[in-house]
Amino acid sequence: MSFPGRGALLIRLSLALFFWLAWLAPAWAQEDRPAKAVTSPSTYPLWRDVPVPEKMTLCGEPIPLEDRSVYEMLDRELTIAVWDQAQVFMWLKRAGRYFPHIERRLAEEGLPDDLKYLAVAESSLIDYIGSPAGALGVWQFMSGTGTRFGLRKDGHFDDRLSFSLSTESAIQYLKMLKSLFGTWSLALAAYNCGEGRVAQEIQEQGVRDYYRLDLPIETERFVFRIAAIKIVLEDPQKYGYLIPPEKIYEPIPVDRVQVDLSKEVHIAEAARAVGTDYKVIKELNLQIRGRHLPPGRYEILVPAGLGQRLSAFLARAGQAPAAKTGETGQYYTVKPGDSLTAISRRTGVSVETLRRLNNIRGSHIQPGQKLRLSPP
Repeated sequence: MSFPGRGALLIRLSLALFFWLAWLAPAWAQEDRPAKAVTSPSTYPLWRDVPVPEKMTLCGEPIPLEDRSVYEMLDRELTIAVWDQAQVFMWLKRAGRYFPHIERRLAEEGLPDDLKYLAVAESSLIDYIGSPAGALGVWQFMSGTGTRFGLRKDGHFDDRLSFSLSTESAIQYLKMLKSLFGTWSLALAAYNCGEGRVAQEIQEQGVRDYYRLDLPIETERFVFRIAAIKIVLEDPQKYGYLIPPEKIYEPIPVDRVQVDLSKEVHIAEAARAVGTDYKVIKELNLQIRGRHLPPGRYEILVPAGLGQRLSAFLARAGQAPAAKTGETGQYYTVKPGDSLTAISRRTGVSVETLRRLNNIRGSHIQPGQKLRLSPP
């Protein structure tokens, strides 16, 4: 084996050192230069804060946003609402179905249009929804409160799940709460935690102002949640929500049928007789708890155009449709929470006939009052 000479070895070592230094030189030079700012686009999107109105009202009452704690409560609820994108899209779609009826009834009763946002805060306009505490329906009535305001709950019916009936009861309940507490903010708070709790806190704290009362945290957030919903739904495009009109859910066209059954009729049998499905009848009448149309006198909904066919089927089956003008000498005793509209739907007597037979002007009735349903 031969080895290179000393001269050749020195040349090789010199060349190796040269290339090694050449390789390190750029790194040393880079360390001596000041760092440059990173100019490449960020991998994260740019999120912008949600704008809070400088001024606003709810049910015609100003919200004192000049109070920093009030501003921050609204900011919290508005931020949460705006960034729950799927939920907001569903609010906007369902509002097309449910708001027209609520708006019309509020206007007829002389109540603020903003009360429709209470239904969104309570249920997101999901008509079958229930809470862990036992509240049900679009207006989230508890069983006891629903019964107080005319909603049946028995083995056959739970009227809290009827959108139209529960809307009537919610209107009467809200009227009572406003009369009791004087402001809509306190009325809405009482709707959330009960009039007894709000009355107790007013007495204990010596304050009759929702925005100054110490209430359960859920109730303290409640009115601000309603206000946030109003802000978003009144101007959804401002907050980035754009829905083509054809994507908005429309009200479902229905016929209202007054029935008076002496025995139960299976819903599937009635559905087949009028050319629809069991599922359709059940979903239009969520308040019916079982699989049968129970005995008694009440109103049900069927798809538009099928009302007469259902009445004809019940007649052929030996069931008599409810008389439109009531039976001679028959009376109805007004219950808490009743309205003329609700009584009309339950009895089959038109609101106009009820007014004429009982010398009623407007819509004022009171619990315990006996209403004539037919001429003497």
